[in-house]
Amino acid sequence: MRADRLVAVLLMLQRRGHVTSAQVAEELEISERTARRDLEALGMAGLPVYSKQGRNGGWELLGGAKTDLSGLNAEEVRALFMVAGPASATPEIAAALRKLIRALPESFRDRAELAQSSVIIDQKGWSGNQSPKRSPSHLDAVQRAVIESTTLRLTYLDRERNPSTRLVHPLGLASKQGNWYVIAETDAGRRTFRVDRMIEAEPTGERFERPADFDINAEWKAVTDEVDKRRLPVSVDLAADADAVQLLRYLFSDRLRVGPTRPDGRVDVQVSGPDVMVIAGQLACVGARVEVLGSPEVRERLGELGRELADLYR
Repeated sequence: MRADRLVAVLLMLQRRGHVTSAQVAEELEISERTARRDLEALGMAGLPVYSKQGRNGGWELLGGAKTDLSGLNAEEVRALFMVAGPASATPEIAAALRKLIRALPESFRDRAELAQSSVIIDQKGWSGNQSPKRSPSHLDAVQRAVIESTTLRLTYLDRERNPSTRLVHPLGLASKQGNWYVIAETDAGRRTFRVDRMIEAEPTGERFERPADFDINAEWKAVTDEVDKRRLPVSVDLAADADAVQLLRYLFSDRLRVGPTRPDGRVDVQVSGPDVMVIAGQLACVGARVEVLGSPEVRERLGELGRELADLYR
């Protein structure tokens, strides 16, 4: 998992002082591209990691290697636990982070624990692949407000690019497909804001009480489930040949739900999409190995596609 690697990369840097992406890839058994992405992520998160070009190039910690993680300063601790939050952590890395928290100076522990429980790195994209984006300009201010439980005065652009100003209590952060989102309490209830739509994010200095039962994982799942309902309003039940399920996974990715095997050996499957035309077009790739159940519109469109193709290639 990514959180394991980020901590492992940081430990390598502290131990060696200087590493190349090839060395990281070899030791962690990952690709060089993944190693470079992890090294860049540490730097973007605020840790003092920088690249050195030239013949003896590589990656180094600013100021040289440190012997243990307790040598980090407060900002570095906050950044580390932000990028290694619980959502992407295995039980092993979670145990390691607990040990690191106990090794930190007492003045850092509360913030480290809060950071660990306030961020989620969602590996699934909304749709397709998307190139990594630069960190939005107000991300650091939002991170600080989350960790310090400080009210923010936001000037925010909605989807139509209309600005508004409001006071919010930021509770947690989520990263998905290169975008950062903050979950916050507002006068109108709990809302989610994209950080790159913030024109201003000014801390007021006023502290708020963070709900004891706030669970970043549960909150983010509720957000993504609601977004998926709006993005993918059409769902279709299928009976698929067993050897067609893998192709359906490729075509529909996380829009596919696989159910039990039927008595005739076929598999119950449900797929989702933005409309009937898109779903029918994708299912046409699978041919007769998939049967649409209970959706007359999709069945009709597939019949039309079949007749069009038969006429063209007769």
